[in-house]
Amino acid sequence: MSARERQAAARQGRYVPAARVIGDAGAAHARATGRAAPDAEAPLVTILMCTFNGAHFIGEQLASIERQTYQNWRLVISDDGSTDATLDLVQAFAGRIPQAVEMLRGPSRGPAANFMQLAADAAVTGDYFAFCDQDDIWYPDKLSRAVARLEAIDGRRPAVYGGRTRLVDVGGVPYGHSPRFGQPPTFANALAQSIAGGNTMLLNRAAKTLFERAGPLNVVSHDWWAYLLVCGHGGVLLYDVEPALDYRQHDANAIGGNQGLRAKWNRFRMALDGGFRRWNDVNVAALRQCRDYLSASAREELATFETMRSGTLHQRLRAYRNSDIRRQSVVDNIGLLAMVVLKRL
Repeated sequence: MSARERQAAARQGRYVPAARVIGDAGAAHARATGRAAPDAEAPLVTILMCTFNGAHFIGEQLASIERQTYQNWRLVISDDGSTDATLDLVQAFAGRIPQAVEMLRGPSRGPAANFMQLAADAAVTGDYFAFCDQDDIWYPDKLSRAVARLEAIDGRRPAVYGGRTRLVDVGGVPYGHSPRFGQPPTFANALAQSIAGGNTMLLNRAAKTLFERAGPLNVVSHDWWAYLLVCGHGGVLLYDVEPALDYRQHDANAIGGNQGLRAKWNRFRMALDGGFRRWNDVNVAALRQCRDYLSASAREELATFETMRSGTLHQRLRAYRNSDIRRQSVVDNIGLLAMVVLKRL
């Protein structure tokens, strides 16, 4: 973190001096330990990790970050007030690596607010930005694969990389994968669903700038918001069908996987109870606040979506029929149509 960044963070009251470790020794640290220093010629990936009482699993996640074949990264952690050994484990990790590790104080309003505050912080800089959960396990080529895909995009165009995950249980035993989506990622699809978990996502600099301009809004989830904001601005989501991490499923998951018929049924039942409509209330309110950042076509699709949600039955059905707002599968689109008819969208 540069002096300017530290000063800005200190002004915000977010910097945590006790956790400022430290692995910012760079080449000197590498000489002392005999380990290779990061390749400063490669684009810098800033890893955005949000933590809260993650001591049980964070060690495996940090170890998987350390094993990355792509070495020019730094880790910025926003902690929501952990009372377990999370910060001690982070400090021990930072002391053994050549990359920089920084710690900020989170808003203590849950993971979505924490990630949004971190992503919207202009003092957090880099070339690419990787969202990171505290309890997953990254594959060694996760960063290198994502950076290679993003490097092929004109840097002036907002872009986000994301994709599938392998699902593992609390002990790390695999039992399936997140859905494989085949339809092109679009703003119209983003209005109807989120298709890539935040734990898989990397943003380019232009996408991070969009987050900063929009600010730390109230959203359902930072990953869904990334899909909406980037594609709504005319950017692109690069969807990878090959998993790049193990997504650990346990009782403390904020969202969890949506694999299998049982998961789909639970989501549909939640939609019938009005849960999906409440989510859309939040997303639509955030998009209205960011209207100036949306393309003309995205503004038209947002207006159509609002008609699908709140018009008369005839208006809702006509808007659905004439729009491109669809989910990724036939079964899910049947559910979408049911929500339009029942006014649960």
